[in-house]
Amino acid sequence: MKRIAVFASGGGTDFQSVIDANERERFCEIAVLVASKHGIGAIERAERHGIRAEVYAKAEWPDLEELYADLAALLNGLGVDYIVLAGWLKIIPESFIKRFEDRIINIHPSLIPAFCGSGYYGLKVHRAVLEYGAKISGCTVHFVNEVPDGGAIIAQRAVCVEEGDTPESLQSRILAVEHELLPYCVKKLCEGKVIKRGRSVSVLG
Repeated sequence: MKRIAVFASGGGTDFQSVIDANERERFCEIAVLVASKHGIGAIERAERHGIRAEVYAKAEWPDLEELYADLAALLNGLGVDYIVLAGWLKIIPESFIKRFEDRIINIHPSLIPAFCGSGYYGLKVHRAVLEYGAKISGCTVHFVNEVPDGGAIIAQRAVCVEEGDTPESLQSRILAVEHELLPYCVKKLCEGKVIKRGRSVSVLG
């Protein structure tokens, strides 16, 4: 069975969706939660489910490359097969991405390539969607490469923008879809049913 690490920087609702799906139908081992700071909700979720949690806060490492080198050593020591970014808001250096090439996935709260890239996270994404007047948004699970939100797309789900939406209301509806799409993609990845050829990705039934 494949082993995953989940990276989170906040409350951990996407992380929880993977935990819940895996408890219903076991498709992976969640080897560790990696948190970017102390005291976040994701750590509490890990503790409630008996999942190891480790904090890699930038302030505690003098050098970013050193932080990710130590983190890579932890993951390799745990035999981690895949890394799932579930609300990870910290910079990941290219050296780390290369070490785990095609083994890191991320969920982003828009339909990439719209409203993505540097500076687009959290409510900023949904605010930009509404300010632009877009009629459809959604979420995307993609492989991670050296370009922010630039990796090959695994799966997307659309969510209609409704009259009178606020960034918060749109975020809430998209989150509900994220909580279905992310576990689905993690499951397929761990089952060997995500086939990547360059930028073309197939998800087998």
